[in-house]
Amino acid sequence: MYRFVGGHYPVTPQEMLANLTAFTPPETRSDHYGAGELMANFEAEIAQLLGKETAVFMPSGTMAQQIALRIHANRSGNKTVAFHPTCHLEMHEQSAYRELHQLSGVLVGSPDYLLTLDDLKAVKVPIGTLLIELPQREIGGMLPNWDELTELVAYAKGQGMSVHLDGARLWECQPFYNRPYTEICALFDSVYVSFYKTLNGITGAMLLGEKSLIDEAKVWQRRHGGNLIRMYPFVLSAKLGLDKHLPNMQAYVDKTVEIAAAISQIEGIELKPRVPHCNRLFVYFRRDSQRLNDALLDIASETKTLLFHGTRPGPIPAYAMTEIWFGNAALDLATEEIAELFAELMRRSAG
Repeated sequence: MYRFVGGHYPVTPQEMLANLTAFTPPETRSDHYGAGELMANFEAEIAQLLGKETAVFMPSGTMAQQIALRIHANRSGNKTVAFHPTCHLEMHEQSAYRELHQLSGVLVGSPDYLLTLDDLKAVKVPIGTLLIELPQREIGGMLPNWDELTELVAYAKGQGMSVHLDGARLWECQPFYNRPYTEICALFDSVYVSFYKTLNGITGAMLLGEKSLIDEAKVWQRRHGGNLIRMYPFVLSAKLGLDKHLPNMQAYVDKTVEIAAAISQIEGIELKPRVPHCNRLFVYFRRDSQRLNDALLDIASETKTLLFHGTRPGPIPAYAMTEIWFGNAALDLATEEIAELFAELMRRSAG
C-alpha cells in the first residue's frame, strides 16, 4: 500500500460511493432542480457558517463566479472587473468572462506577489468590481495580513466598487487569520467556495450573498445550464468533506509549517512562502526537472511513498518547481521521515 505526503489519501469512485452510502440517512430524499430539503438545508448550513443571508449550490465555481461578476456589473453599470494576474478567470477559463458576459478584465499587481492597496490605487480606469482570491493559489497559497485585507476592501468600497471573494480554498484561511469565517466573509458582497478542492468532494460550489443577489444568480444558473435535475451526490459528498476535513484544517496547516521548516534546511530547496500561510506552498529545487521526476519515481517504488506529483521547470534557470498542499495523508508520517525523503530526492537527482 502506498503512502502519500501531499494531499489527502486517494479515494476511488467505489470507495466514495460506499462512504456516501454509509454517511447518508436512509430517509434522505433527492433534490429536484435545486429544490428539496437536502439542498435547502445544506445551503442554509453554509450560509450560516459563512455569515451570509443566503446561498445557492452550483455545479462549478467557474459558473458561480461569472454569474456573481455579471450581476455586480449589471447593478453598477460598470463591466470592468479588477483581479490579480493569476486569477482563475484569466488563466483557466478561456476568456469566458469576456466571451459570455462581455466583462472587461483589468490585471492588477505583479503575477509573483500579492495584490496590494498601492497596486489598486495605481489603476487609472473606473472599476466596477474587485475580485480577491484567498488564498492566492498560483503564488504558493499566500495571504494578505488582516490589516492589509481590510484596508484593500475598505478602499475599494469607498471608490464604489463591489467586492467579490474567490474563496475556492477559503477553508484553508481560517488558521492564518484566527477569525471565524463569518468575520472574513463579512468583508465581501459575494462569496464563492468550492467543495472538491481541500474538502475532497466530488464536485460543486456555493455562491453566497444577500437574497436579491442569490435570486438573480439562480436565474443565471438556469441560463448557464447549471440548474441540474439532481445534484444530491455532489451535495452529500460536500457535506461529508466538511464533516471530515474542516475540523482538521488547523492540523493540516500546522503540519505544513512543520514540514516547511524541516525541508527548508536542505541545501538546494527554497520555499514560497518560506513560512506557509496555509496548508500549501511552492517548492523550488536547484535541480533539473527530469532528474527530479526520475528520482521521485525511484523513491516511490522503493519506499512505497510518493512525495508529490512531479515537477516542472521553474521560472529561474537551473530550478525546478512543484506545488504541494498537505491534508490527511501527511498527518500519518513523521516530519523527520518526510525531510529525509526530500534529502534523498536531492541526493539522487544531483547532476
